[in-house]
Amino acid sequence: MEIFIYFVLFIILIVVIALLAALNNFSNNVKQLFAESDKINKVFHPSQLAGLPIPVQQYFRHVLNDGQPYINYARIRHHGRFKSAIDGKWESITGEEYFTVDKPGFIWKGKINRLTAVDSFMDGEGSLKVYLFSIFRIANGSGSKFSQGELLRWLGESVWFPTALLPNNQLHWEPINDFQAKLVYSYKKLLVFYIVTFNDTHEIIQMEPQRYMGSNELETWTGKLSNYKLLNNVMIPATIQATWNLEKKILHMRFFI
Repeated sequence: MEIFIYFVLFIILIVVIALLAALNNFSNNVKQLFAESDKINKVFHPSQLAGLPIPVQQYFRHVLNDGQPYINYARIRHHGRFKSAIDGKWESITGEEYFTVDKPGFIWKGKINRLTAVDSFMDGEGSLKVYLFSIFRIANGSGSKFSQGELLRWLGESVWFPTALLPNNQLHWEPINDFQAKLVYSYKKLLVFYIVTFNDTHEIIQMEPQRYMGSNELETWTGKLSNYKLLNNVMIPATIQATWNLEKKILHMRFFI
Protein backbone atom coordinates (compact mmCIF):
# COMPACT_ATOMS: atom_id res chain seq x y z
CA MET A 1 0.00 0.00 0.00
CA GLU A 2 2.78 2.43 0.90
CA ILE A 3 4.48 1.76 -2.45
CA PHE A 4 1.23 2.59 -4.27
CA ILE A 5 0.85 5.85 -2.33
CA TYR A 6 4.44 6.84 -3.10
CA PHE A 7 3.83 6.03 -6.78
CA VAL A 8 0.70 8.23 -6.87
CA LEU A 9 2.55 11.06 -5.15
CA PHE A 10 5.39 10.69 -7.65
CA ILE A 11 2.96 10.94 -10.58
CA ILE A 12 1.33 14.03 -9.04
CA LEU A 13 4.75 15.60 -8.57
CA ILE A 14 5.66 14.94 -12.21
CA VAL A 15 2.39 16.51 -13.38
CA VAL A 16 2.90 19.60 -11.19
CA ILE A 17 6.47 20.03 -12.46
CA ALA A 18 5.28 19.69 -16.08
CA LEU A 19 2.52 22.27 -15.52
CA LEU A 20 4.94 24.72 -13.92
CA ALA A 21 7.38 24.21 -16.80
CA ALA A 22 4.63 24.90 -19.36
CA LEU A 23 3.57 28.08 -17.54
CA ASN A 24 7.18 29.25 -17.31
CA ASN A 25 7.76 28.54 -21.01
CA PHE A 26 4.73 30.62 -22.00
CA SER A 27 5.81 33.47 -19.73
CA ASN A 28 9.34 33.39 -21.16
CA ASN A 29 7.98 33.49 -24.71
CA VAL A 30 5.92 36.58 -23.87
CA LYS A 31 9.00 38.28 -22.38
CA GLN A 32 11.00 37.41 -25.50
CA LEU A 33 8.23 38.75 -27.74
CA PHE A 34 8.22 42.11 -25.96
CA ALA A 35 12.01 42.30 -25.74
CA GLU A 36 12.36 41.97 -29.51
CA SER A 37 10.04 44.89 -30.34
CA ASP A 38 10.90 48.56 -29.91
CA LYS A 39 8.52 51.37 -29.02
CA ILE A 40 7.02 53.60 -31.69
CA ASN A 41 7.35 57.17 -30.42
CA LYS A 42 4.75 58.77 -32.67
CA VAL A 43 1.29 60.25 -32.34
CA PHE A 44 -1.57 60.21 -34.81
CA HIS A 45 -2.60 63.36 -36.68
CA PRO A 46 -5.39 63.45 -39.30
CA SER A 47 -2.92 65.02 -41.76
CA GLN A 48 -1.40 61.52 -42.10
CA LEU A 49 -4.54 60.36 -43.87
CA ALA A 50 -4.05 62.40 -47.04
CA GLY A 51 -4.16 60.15 -50.09
CA LEU A 52 -5.77 57.19 -48.36
CA PRO A 53 -9.03 55.72 -49.71
CA ILE A 54 -12.01 57.71 -48.42
CA PRO A 55 -13.56 54.92 -46.28
CA VAL A 56 -10.15 54.32 -44.66
CA GLN A 57 -9.80 58.02 -43.81
CA GLN A 58 -13.29 58.01 -42.31
CA TYR A 59 -12.48 54.92 -40.26
CA PHE A 60 -9.37 56.42 -38.66
CA ARG A 61 -11.15 59.70 -37.91
CA HIS A 62 -13.85 57.66 -36.20
CA VAL A 63 -11.69 55.36 -34.06
CA LEU A 64 -8.71 57.63 -33.24
CA ASN A 65 -8.37 61.10 -31.77
CA ASP A 66 -5.92 63.75 -32.94
CA GLY A 67 -2.77 63.30 -30.85
CA GLN A 68 -3.42 59.63 -30.06
CA PRO A 69 -0.08 57.98 -29.20
CA TYR A 70 0.79 54.92 -31.23
CA ILE A 71 -0.04 51.71 -29.39
CA ASN A 72 3.08 49.61 -28.90
CA TYR A 73 1.92 46.58 -26.93
CA ALA A 74 -1.43 45.06 -26.11
CA ARG A 75 -2.81 42.34 -23.87
CA ILE A 76 -6.31 41.03 -24.45
CA ARG A 77 -8.44 38.51 -22.59
CA HIS A 78 -11.49 37.01 -24.26
CA HIS A 79 -14.18 34.41 -24.00
CA GLY A 80 -16.30 32.89 -26.70
CA ARG A 81 -17.51 29.80 -28.49
CA PHE A 82 -15.69 27.52 -30.91
CA LYS A 83 -16.36 24.50 -33.07
CA SER A 84 -13.96 22.73 -35.40
CA ALA A 85 -16.35 20.75 -37.59
CA ILE A 86 -19.54 21.46 -39.49
CA ASP A 87 -21.57 19.08 -37.36
CA GLY A 88 -19.52 19.57 -34.21
CA LYS A 89 -20.94 21.07 -31.05
CA TRP A 90 -20.11 24.49 -29.73
CA GLU A 91 -17.41 24.54 -27.07
CA SER A 92 -16.67 27.33 -24.62
CA ILE A 93 -13.26 28.93 -25.09
CA THR A 94 -11.25 31.37 -23.02
CA GLY A 95 -7.96 32.95 -23.98
CA GLU A 96 -5.33 35.57 -23.44
CA GLU A 97 -3.19 37.19 -26.10
CA TYR A 98 -0.13 39.45 -26.18
CA PHE A 99 0.75 41.68 -29.15
CA THR A 100 3.66 43.78 -30.34
CA VAL A 101 3.43 46.38 -33.11
CA ASP A 102 6.88 47.69 -34.11
CA LYS A 103 7.70 44.15 -35.18
CA PRO A 104 4.45 42.29 -35.87
CA GLY A 105 4.08 39.55 -33.31
CA PHE A 106 1.70 37.85 -30.92
CA ILE A 107 1.31 34.90 -28.58
CA TRP A 108 -2.15 33.51 -27.85
CA LYS A 109 -3.15 30.80 -25.41
CA GLY A 110 -6.67 29.43 -25.59
CA LYS A 111 -8.35 26.72 -23.52
CA ILE A 112 -11.16 24.41 -24.62
CA ASN A 113 -12.07 21.69 -22.14
CA ARG A 114 -8.96 19.50 -21.74
CA LEU A 115 -7.08 21.14 -24.62
CA THR A 116 -4.78 24.15 -24.62
CA ALA A 117 -3.74 25.77 -27.90
CA VAL A 118 -0.81 28.17 -28.29
CA ASP A 119 -0.77 30.27 -31.46
CA SER A 120 2.18 32.56 -32.16
CA PHE A 121 3.96 34.76 -34.67
CA MET A 122 7.49 35.74 -33.68
CA ASP A 123 10.36 37.01 -35.82
CA GLY A 124 8.49 36.21 -39.02
CA GLU A 125 7.66 32.62 -38.06
CA GLY A 126 4.20 31.31 -37.19
CA SER A 127 3.28 28.19 -35.26
CA LEU A 128 0.34 26.41 -33.67
CA LYS A 129 0.76 23.92 -30.81
CA VAL A 130 -1.98 21.98 -29.07
CA TYR A 131 -1.57 20.32 -25.66
CA LEU A 132 -3.67 17.83 -23.73
CA PHE A 133 -4.06 18.88 -20.09
CA SER A 134 -1.58 21.71 -20.88
CA ILE A 135 1.24 19.12 -20.75
CA PHE A 136 1.21 16.57 -23.56
CA ARG A 137 1.76 18.10 -27.00
CA ILE A 138 -0.55 16.45 -29.53
CA ALA A 139 -0.15 18.87 -32.49
CA ASN A 140 2.71 21.05 -33.71
CA GLY A 141 2.16 23.09 -36.87
CA SER A 142 4.84 25.30 -38.42
CA GLY A 143 6.25 26.33 -41.79
CA SER A 144 5.46 28.94 -44.43
CA LYS A 145 1.72 28.24 -44.60
CA PHE A 146 1.33 28.60 -40.84
CA SER A 147 3.43 31.78 -40.94
CA GLN A 148 1.10 33.23 -43.57
CA GLY A 149 -1.94 32.40 -41.45
CA GLU A 150 -0.48 33.78 -38.23
CA LEU A 151 0.60 37.05 -39.85
CA LEU A 152 -2.94 37.38 -41.22
CA ARG A 153 -4.25 36.79 -37.71
CA TRP A 154 -2.03 39.53 -36.29
CA LEU A 155 -3.05 41.96 -39.04
CA GLY A 156 -6.76 41.23 -38.67
CA GLU A 157 -6.67 41.56 -34.90
CA SER A 158 -4.88 44.90 -35.21
CA VAL A 159 -8.37 46.44 -35.10
CA TRP A 160 -7.88 46.14 -31.33
CA PHE A 161 -4.89 48.53 -31.54
CA PRO A 162 -5.72 50.45 -34.74
CA THR A 163 -2.66 52.69 -34.91
CA ALA A 164 -1.00 49.51 -36.27
CA LEU A 165 -3.21 49.88 -39.36
CA LEU A 166 -1.88 53.32 -40.25
CA PRO A 167 0.34 53.35 -43.37
CA ASN A 168 4.02 52.55 -42.93
CA ASN A 169 6.84 50.87 -44.84
CA GLN A 170 5.13 47.47 -44.57
CA LEU A 171 1.47 48.47 -44.80
CA HIS A 172 -0.60 50.27 -47.40
CA TRP A 173 -4.24 50.66 -48.42
CA GLU A 174 -5.65 50.47 -51.94
CA PRO A 175 -9.06 51.84 -53.00
CA ILE A 176 -11.92 49.57 -54.11
CA ASN A 177 -15.19 51.49 -53.66
CA ASP A 178 -17.06 53.72 -51.18
CA PHE A 179 -17.34 50.94 -48.61
CA GLN A 180 -14.33 48.71 -49.28
CA ALA A 181 -10.54 48.94 -49.47
CA LYS A 182 -7.67 46.50 -49.80
CA LEU A 183 -5.25 46.25 -46.88
CA VAL A 184 -1.80 44.97 -47.92
CA TYR A 185 1.00 44.03 -45.54
CA SER A 186 4.50 42.71 -46.24
CA TYR A 187 6.98 41.43 -43.68
CA LYS A 188 10.20 39.60 -44.45
CA LYS A 189 9.24 37.00 -47.09
CA LEU A 190 5.51 37.18 -46.41
CA LEU A 191 2.90 39.21 -48.32
CA VAL A 192 -0.73 39.14 -47.16
CA PHE A 193 -3.86 41.16 -47.78
CA TYR A 194 -7.47 41.64 -46.67
CA ILE A 195 -10.54 42.97 -48.44
CA VAL A 196 -11.90 45.29 -45.76
CA THR A 197 -15.55 46.38 -45.61
CA PHE A 198 -16.80 49.46 -43.74
CA ASN A 199 -20.33 50.44 -42.71
CA ASP A 200 -21.99 53.83 -42.99
CA THR A 201 -20.84 54.79 -39.48
CA HIS A 202 -17.22 54.26 -40.59
CA GLU A 203 -16.53 51.06 -38.65
CA ILE A 204 -14.73 48.03 -40.06
CA ILE A 205 -17.40 45.32 -40.13
CA GLN A 206 -15.73 42.63 -42.25
CA MET A 207 -12.21 41.50 -43.17
CA GLU A 208 -11.74 38.74 -45.75
CA PRO A 209 -8.47 37.15 -46.91
CA GLN A 210 -7.35 33.98 -48.61
CA ARG A 211 -5.82 31.91 -45.83
CA TYR A 212 -4.37 28.43 -45.44
CA MET A 213 -6.57 26.21 -43.29
CA GLY A 214 -3.76 24.47 -41.43
CA SER A 215 -1.39 23.14 -44.08
CA ASN A 216 -4.08 22.63 -46.72
CA GLU A 217 -4.97 24.78 -49.72
CA LEU A 218 -5.96 28.44 -49.56
CA GLU A 219 -9.55 29.01 -48.46
CA THR A 220 -11.65 32.13 -48.02
CA TRP A 221 -11.88 33.18 -44.38
CA THR A 222 -14.28 35.85 -43.14
CA GLY A 223 -14.00 37.88 -39.96
CA LYS A 224 -17.07 39.89 -38.94
CA LEU A 225 -16.57 42.69 -36.41
CA SER A 226 -19.24 44.36 -34.30
CA ASN A 227 -20.19 45.86 -30.95
CA TYR A 228 -17.72 48.76 -31.07
CA LYS A 229 -16.82 50.28 -27.71
CA LEU A 230 -14.62 53.11 -26.50
CA LEU A 231 -11.59 51.76 -24.64
CA ASN A 232 -8.80 54.11 -23.55
CA ASN A 233 -10.15 56.72 -26.01
CA VAL A 234 -9.93 54.28 -28.93
CA MET A 235 -12.97 52.71 -30.64
CA ILE A 236 -12.54 48.95 -31.04
CA PRO A 237 -14.85 46.01 -31.77
CA ALA A 238 -15.71 43.91 -28.72
CA THR A 239 -17.00 40.99 -30.79
CA ILE A 240 -15.27 39.12 -33.62
CA GLN A 241 -16.87 36.22 -35.46
CA ALA A 242 -14.71 34.05 -37.73
CA THR A 243 -15.93 31.71 -40.47
CA TRP A 244 -14.26 29.42 -42.97
CA ASN A 245 -16.16 29.68 -46.28
CA LEU A 246 -15.99 26.09 -47.45
CA GLU A 247 -18.59 24.13 -49.43
CA LYS A 248 -20.48 24.13 -46.15
CA LYS A 249 -19.59 26.94 -43.79
CA ILE A 250 -17.85 26.13 -40.53
CA LEU A 251 -18.53 28.80 -37.94
CA HIS A 252 -15.07 28.56 -36.51
CA MET A 253 -15.15 30.80 -33.46
CA ARG A 254 -16.68 33.85 -31.88
CA PHE A 255 -14.66 35.99 -29.45
CA PHE A 256 -15.89 38.58 -26.96
CA ILE A 257 -13.46 40.86 -25.15
